[in-house]
Amino acid sequence: MTPRPDAAQLEAARKLEVHKRIREIEAEILARTPENNPEPSLDRVAECMTLMGDPQHNFPMIHLTGTNGKTTTTRIIERILREMGLSTGRFTSPHLHDMRERISLNGMPIEPQRLIDVYDDALPFIEMVDQKSQAAGGPRMTYFEVMVVLAYAAFSDAPVDVAIVEVGLGGVWDATNVADGKVSVITPISIDHQRLLGNTVEDIATEKRGIIKPDSIAIVGRQLPEADELIRERAQEVDAELERDGISFGITERETAVGGQQITVQGLAGQYADLFLPLFGEHQAHNAAMAIAAVEAFIGGGEQPLDRDVLQTALAEVSSPGRLEIVRRSPTIVVDAAHNGGGVLALREAMNDSFTFTRLIGLVAIMGDKDAESMLEQLEPVLDEIVVTRNSSARSMSPRDLGELATEVFGADRVHVEPHLVAAIDKAANLADEQGGVGGGVLATGSVVTAADVRAALGVTDT
Repeated sequence: MTPRPDAAQLEAARKLEVHKRIREIEAEILARTPENNPEPSLDRVAECMTLMGDPQHNFPMIHLTGTNGKTTTTRIIERILREMGLSTGRFTSPHLHDMRERISLNGMPIEPQRLIDVYDDALPFIEMVDQKSQAAGGPRMTYFEVMVVLAYAAFSDAPVDVAIVEVGLGGVWDATNVADGKVSVITPISIDHQRLLGNTVEDIATEKRGIIKPDSIAIVGRQLPEADELIRERAQEVDAELERDGISFGITERETAVGGQQITVQGLAGQYADLFLPLFGEHQAHNAAMAIAAVEAFIGGGEQPLDRDVLQTALAEVSSPGRLEIVRRSPTIVVDAAHNGGGVLALREAMNDSFTFTRLIGLVAIMGDKDAESMLEQLEPVLDEIVVTRNSSARSMSPRDLGELATEVFGADRVHVEPHLVAAIDKAANLADEQGGVGGGVLATGSVVTAADVRAALGVTDT
């Protein structure tokens, strides 16, 4: 007689089935139009939300856009609110290693079974919208639109006290914009995604400012004058309160510290002295200031100070994987997801500000649709040599082409080309060890995918 499976065997079988179903769901979503090629319309996602009973209206939201700093600021806001005792939903993109990272509940990626349940509940409505759109000659719902639907449904079902939601691209027609933020946050705007958002800062700011909703509070990071003026106009049009970094709030003191930096923040309603932030670079200090102002705006309309001890505890536990993150020692390897000119400039300034490498080797892989030459020019002053390679994305620029650009910027004697990422990591580490001694380091950057690939290759997958 065949023995009956014990509890451990049954649980192992259940987990296997859950894992298999998650992989099926991922494949189904990935088969849709990718997020780097969105369809500029809110019609499909709005219709799907309506069919599902508008779950996006069942929780208050803090909505974030900008060019750089969105994910880190989102994570800091969420961590502060969670420390205050609120249940949170967090939506960010792109992910580093697992699609579930995009939808987090109380600081943790959505559980596999919960994602399965949410997807199975939402799928009939998604398919109804697909069929209607295709019948009219339009596209199916995109990858990103489906992820937004799942996030809002999960936050509603949980339920959460507050959702902190990062846009995918832009603002006006970004799928997340079917919900209205009680507080909107606009991080610094610069040139990126020109094919989709426009070729000027004005074009991009016009798109991104669209998340500011009537009678809300807008928290705005440091901006170029042309972006700042457009954001101000939008706030006036919709009667939103506008609070700017450097005017309404900001960093009053900052000094580097072991493992991060010590900051004093003037918030909207109070001053918070000597807070430890375990992130590197002045830009991260400003991300923290925006986050604190956003929480003040959300909790008390910007009129009541936060508990400093709560802030201190929350900030000390903040993490931002893939953002100036040390993932290995001997030699030190730092990964950063900078993928545009503004991000690389902030990265360069942070390297000068927070690290003291005697010799720094770059490990760089960049997407083919990015301004690689400009990014390389920004990196050149801080890198002694550079190893160019490719990441796991089909959009990655070929090592040969990237090597040719790098040679023009760095000179042939400072450039190494390695077609495979793992070999490139070894090459960069050896160069740092051989020529830099104990003070040598490696900076791996150029794309979110590059940061994720290097993390994974070194066995770092926590997020």
